[in-house]
Amino acid sequence: MTGEAASAPAGDTAAASVFAAVDIGASSGRVVLGRMTRRGEGGVAGGVALEVMHRFPNGVVESDGGLRWDFDALFAEVLTGLAAAAAAAASRGERIESIGIDTWAVDYGLVDAAGELAGQPYSYRDDRSRAAVSRVHALLDPARLYATSGLQFLQFNTIYQLASERDLDGLQALLIPDLIAFFLTGHRRTEATNASTTGLFDAVAGEWATEFLAVLGLPDTLFPPLVQPGETVGTLLPAVADRTGLPEATKVVAVGSHDTASAVVAVPADQENFAYISSGTWSLVGVELNHPVLTEASRQANFTNERGVDSTIRYLRNAGGLWLLSECQRAWAEQGWTVSLAELLDAAEALPGGGPRINADDPSFTAPGNMPERIRAAVGNTGELLPAQPAAVVRCILDSLAAGYARTLADAERLADRSIDVVHIVGGGSQNRLLCQLTADATGRRIVAGPVEATALGNVLVQARAAGTVTGTLADLRRNLAASQATRSYVPGARVPAQPAG
Repeated sequence: MTGEAASAPAGDTAAASVFAAVDIGASSGRVVLGRMTRRGEGGVAGGVALEVMHRFPNGVVESDGGLRWDFDALFAEVLTGLAAAAAAAASRGERIESIGIDTWAVDYGLVDAAGELAGQPYSYRDDRSRAAVSRVHALLDPARLYATSGLQFLQFNTIYQLASERDLDGLQALLIPDLIAFFLTGHRRTEATNASTTGLFDAVAGEWATEFLAVLGLPDTLFPPLVQPGETVGTLLPAVADRTGLPEATKVVAVGSHDTASAVVAVPADQENFAYISSGTWSLVGVELNHPVLTEASRQANFTNERGVDSTIRYLRNAGGLWLLSECQRAWAEQGWTVSLAELLDAAEALPGGGPRINADDPSFTAPGNMPERIRAAVGNTGELLPAQPAAVVRCILDSLAAGYARTLADAERLADRSIDVVHIVGGGSQNRLLCQLTADATGRRIVAGPVEATALGNVLVQARAAGTVTGTLADLRRNLAASQATRSYVPGARVPAQPAG
């Protein structure tokens, strides 16, 4: 087990409240226990402790003619993790108050009237939706789509995936976190932050864009009713309770079920004019607003307006991420060349700046397979040469990501008429000190890196507030996190701090 958190101060003897966070990304998942200790005015938490109960791999598999998620295996891992969490809590005389679920966005499973999956869910990395884009745009002009949904165009958005389905009669689409919640509770709901990533959600009204469903010939019952973060989805089915050792009365509470929505909750900002980069497999780069930006300029810049917790707007662009680096590492390992990430980063830092760059957002990098050669080919198409040495490829990736972050944040300032004083990097990328320093240099802003576990922290915070363990606004929760979570600052032009081994 691993732990991360700020413990409560000495002398604080209040009992801890315990919550289970199911946090699954596109390459791995885990079940985490979160403990919060009451103290201070208004019940705002003084300490958050995370303890990983179970980790498991996740990834696409080739099945039935496409790239799919093995949901059956994924759900089995969730049950294993919840059983481990239940046992750990019971051994300490604790009770898990609720369970919250967050995953990646866009993808869904189709469930029939009997509650059976019609097939394993397709992955957004499958190419099937490409052909549906033109069919959708023939019926719904892209400008009209954006004026209502405010959603960034990505060919794998849910609207295009659904348009590629053949027969949806009698089926409902449950987004992945909602699908997990359904198999835990038997209740069908769609959590709002994830609904906003479908392209079938009204960004202003905060409801389904039913006119889009009608135009596309999709059933108006295709999605279950909406539920907001903090609302209870249901309690555990008897079979789930038996399997996990949890009481049937254990609640499943909606959180920011799009993992970025949970991560943004836990940005430890102590001021208003902040931007965030949720850096992992993908990079989500943007600012938090109270109202969507639905202008044509925003559409042309391909910014998205996704729902956040407390009806905020995550105004961001979905950018390339550390998928490029992890795929390169996988390719090098298959070739028998294994070097630690710390060594790779040290070697990359030793190279001079100003080297070749790629467009890390290019859809050609979405699918797995031979990433180093694809990156070198992309550089070659610009007329430059990228050496085959891994350090050179790594430096190219990180320089490209940092440059992309800087462009995106400059666009966000302009389009949202919002100044940015500080940039918070959360998630796995916050540990990559070279990436953080390059981002400070590229943006000309102070970077605050951490927490790494922002998504799980945000998941637990929303559950804790729903239970009454903590109170306050997002700003209250963030100020508290800023005081209780370890972070590292980077300023433009500084030397990159040493990358820890391991």
